[in-house]
Amino acid sequence: MQNCLMTEQVVQNEWQAVTSLLQHQVEAVTKLLPSRVGGLFMEMGTGKSRTAIELARLRQHKIDRVIWFCPVSLKSTVEHEIRKHTTCADDDIYTFDHRTHENTVPVNRFWYVVGIESLSLGSRAFFSVAQLFDERTMVIVDESTYIKGHWAKRTKRVTQMSEKARYRLVLTGTPITQGIVDLYAQMRFLSPKILGYHSFYSFACNHLEYSTRNKGQIVRTLNRKWIIERIRPYVYQVTKAECLTLPDKIHIDRYCRLSDVQEEAYEAAKQDFVDDLLRYDDGRDLSNGIAIFRLFSRLQSIACGIKDGDLIDNHRLNLLVAVASAVRDPHVVIWAKYRKNVQQIVKRLQAEGFSALGYDGRVPERQRQGLLDGWRRFGGFLVATQGLGSHGLDLTAASTVIFYARGFKYSENIQAEDRCHRMGQHRPVTYISLWANCGIEDRIWKALCKKEGALERLREEIDKVKKSGKDKLREYIMGL
Repeated sequence: MQNCLMTEQVVQNEWQAVTSLLQHQVEAVTKLLPSRVGGLFMEMGTGKSRTAIELARLRQHKIDRVIWFCPVSLKSTVEHEIRKHTTCADDDIYTFDHRTHENTVPVNRFWYVVGIESLSLGSRAFFSVAQLFDERTMVIVDESTYIKGHWAKRTKRVTQMSEKARYRLVLTGTPITQGIVDLYAQMRFLSPKILGYHSFYSFACNHLEYSTRNKGQIVRTLNRKWIIERIRPYVYQVTKAECLTLPDKIHIDRYCRLSDVQEEAYEAAKQDFVDDLLRYDDGRDLSNGIAIFRLFSRLQSIACGIKDGDLIDNHRLNLLVAVASAVRDPHVVIWAKYRKNVQQIVKRLQAEGFSALGYDGRVPERQRQGLLDGWRRFGGFLVATQGLGSHGLDLTAASTVIFYARGFKYSENIQAEDRCHRMGQHRPVTYISLWANCGIEDRIWKALCKKEGALERLREEIDKVKKSGKDKLREYIMGL
């Protein structure tokens, strides 16, 4: 059914940019402007958003609107970036929220900001935004690894809708997180002509070799150079080291021991896993990695003072207070892996007389920007989860960052680090990581030092140990 939105005349007042481009941003615009599709593979903190805004500005006479998909946690940030860099007012921007439905979407806005995760939840958001697409639309997918899964509902929906749009753009600093396979869906969104495949099956037949033992596991990529050459004309890629002169990063590690309660829970978790594992003759329950992931997550949560969802006695919180007491920076960011820890940390710091704010999924979307603005203005400790805060936020007010716990993925850790180490930061940034003296955290530390994902490294170790038999596997698990 043709919606009346598509039959109404959209009249836009021309807007201007109020900030200048850096040289690498000029180069990016120069390369991508002649093409209708493109990717800004620009490392965190190098100004992807400003570059995307410039491409939209130069195309104003050819488009009526820009639909900007981004993680839900970044919607306020995208709004802020548009207002910061342009003459656009609030009336030029419409941000989708839980109240948005087909009949409430205004037709006379230039910018539409949409949380990409919402496209996986029911049809309300999908039909609300789908009516906006036509030939005079530019669509941006920010943090485009959110559509790297070719089978995901949101990937299919974004790709399907965007086929009508005249211009398509993807933004990410980490286009590949699991392997070259991540590029397929991102390039398919831009245009199937880039790689020349209309289905993932065709792409996989030509470029992926799968394990004969573990279903779905990719063991080798074929013709990698061919893929890179095919996408090269359509992407602009740059790292911070290539285009920016930023202050140093200083890394410090602080350690604490497990409490008696943690030690008991930690050993019991390993024993439970081994008991379940040895019921199988060949360790087949490890083939898809789910059991391993659950074990590692359970062990780390215990190391962070959480057992089965409940807080337990631990020394990590005391270590944090000691570290916080020695910090002289008026603005400090604390990254926690678990929401339970965010509440715990804020409560403890406030009890110690510190100003502390929690920033996680419990903060309503409409309050997030105000909370961040207040922290930037008045200072204190901003306690956030990496899941919500590690993408897109500008936290350069802080030059001290405390990791209450590090995540398994190297890319996520770097994302969190670079919230403070980016354009606008003029001071060396100190990163203080808290660790518990236990096997799982030791493995995470070693993997991150080698710029590897901890989960992948641990799975590789286990695959090797499995070949030596169940006794060796049991010994390895119990040694964690």
